[in-house]
Amino acid sequence: MRSDRKGVKLSRHNLQYLGLFALVFLPSMFGYMAWEAQETDVTVLSVEGGPEGVIFISDPHLKESNIGHVQRTIEEINRLDPSLVLIGGDFVNGDESDFSLQAVWSAVDAPVYAVLGNHDYRAGTDAGGGFAKTIALAGLELTAEEYDVSALRGDESDLRFADELRATLEANGVNVLQNEYKILRVGEKDLVLVGVDDVWAGMAEPPEVPETDAFTLYLIHVPDGRANWDADLILSGHTHGGQFMFPVVQQFSDFGFMEVRGLIQKDGTPATYITRGICGSSLGGIDLRFNSRPEIVLINPTDEQLRLLDAKTGTVTVG
Repeated sequence: MRSDRKGVKLSRHNLQYLGLFALVFLPSMFGYMAWEAQETDVTVLSVEGGPEGVIFISDPHLKESNIGHVQRTIEEINRLDPSLVLIGGDFVNGDESDFSLQAVWSAVDAPVYAVLGNHDYRAGTDAGGGFAKTIALAGLELTAEEYDVSALRGDESDLRFADELRATLEANGVNVLQNEYKILRVGEKDLVLVGVDDVWAGMAEPPEVPETDAFTLYLIHVPDGRANWDADLILSGHTHGGQFMFPVVQQFSDFGFMEVRGLIQKDGTPATYITRGICGSSLGGIDLRFNSRPEIVLINPTDEQLRLLDAKTGTVTVG
């Protein structure tokens, strides 16, 4: 009986220690994740034959609580003086009553092209809806010859919401590509830029692109919606780089069981870079991240841009 009472006392002490640990650790962890969500890295993507000085970002998810972070990101983009800025969708969260915050893009000092994401259509924006979209997309066979995601276009795909957002973006200097392509002169190179509309909203209908020797780049929000297009590079977002890359999740990503960030090179599909994005999901309006900092992707930097980069820069080579 005596040993049992000691055991009860020990358990109570353990609970006290656990409570003290939670009191100290959890706020510290929350604070660290909030800090990390404001610390943006620049990733250099070296792509043979590609244009110089192109910047790619994704997933701004603009709201009052992160507008300052997005403005600082734009300041950094302007400091790097890009030839072209590409944005991979999810400009909004899906619960907006107006799009006034999107005026921030008028401050970008470069041509801007973008695609829309699932939040921009209010499609699959909650956990249950997102899981259902993921499963449905996994069941489709998507090829350049046979590409049909119309089965994902449910009643929640808000086309009017997306149309109003597009109008606001274009009024603020963002050229939105919805299943169309543009041939752009970037520096001394021609670029075929193809924008594929959102997959989860069931709106993706990749356009026919003429054969060309020019560098061809596809923009698509959801990386799992890509196909064996005749492309030199595909850029996507959506995953936020995992956003919370705890050890087990990190291992799943490293061993290829999950495609959530970085360069993906597989037979039959063009090289794809999945950015970690610049913002993401939030708790109580506060963006949080762990081991997955926000990211600006700089493609083939010029000598001047290399001079401006700092120690937080990493390099990824395609090929």
